[in-house]
Amino acid sequence: MHKIMSKTIKRVWEHITAVLVAIIVVLAILLAGVRLVGLQPMQVLSGSMEPVYPVGSLIYVKAVDYTKLAAGDVITFMLDEDTLATHRIVEVVPDEEAPAVLRYRTKGDANDAEDGSLVHYKNVVGTPVFSMPQLGYLANYIQNPPGTYIAVSVGAVLLLLVLLPDLFGGNDEKAAKKKRDEAEEPGNSE
Repeated sequence: MHKIMSKTIKRVWEHITAVLVAIIVVLAILLAGVRLVGLQPMQVLSGSMEPVYPVGSLIYVKAVDYTKLAAGDVITFMLDEDTLATHRIVEVVPDEEAPAVLRYRTKGDANDAEDGSLVHYKNVVGTPVFSMPQLGYLANYIQNPPGTYIAVSVGAVLLLLVLLPDLFGGNDEKAAKKKRDEAEEPGNSE
């Protein structure tokens, strides 16, 4: 009875840790791994693009050829060195003296007025390709203390939980194998 209960608990434990590991792996891919395929995750901090990109969403921005942008496209761009914005292009404005230099008139979908200044093509970071609602809150929490410390601690504890059964369960398996081997030796009969 004890062995059956022990095996059942071990199987349940293995399923729980497998699910937890899968969740951690998926979150790691969504928050950092996407960079390997050229996507840059960014948090939506204001409601200027609601309902398309609600506050708290995580948008995934991909670099774009600025010459292919047109009115109606959504772009993420630098307002200044520290601030990014994601708004919709309402007009492409070529420079009168250098037509290859483009600027974009933008507006947030939820805003009543267009943005005050034009966006220079060099300030365009890219265009959002998809978003995950609410994931921006988690990303923001993990990127700043104490969330960073908690995320690292959870990862370490999860790693220990995955390895613990192997560390302690290995002795039981070795003892059972030794007992089987002894029983199979010629001259041993129980």
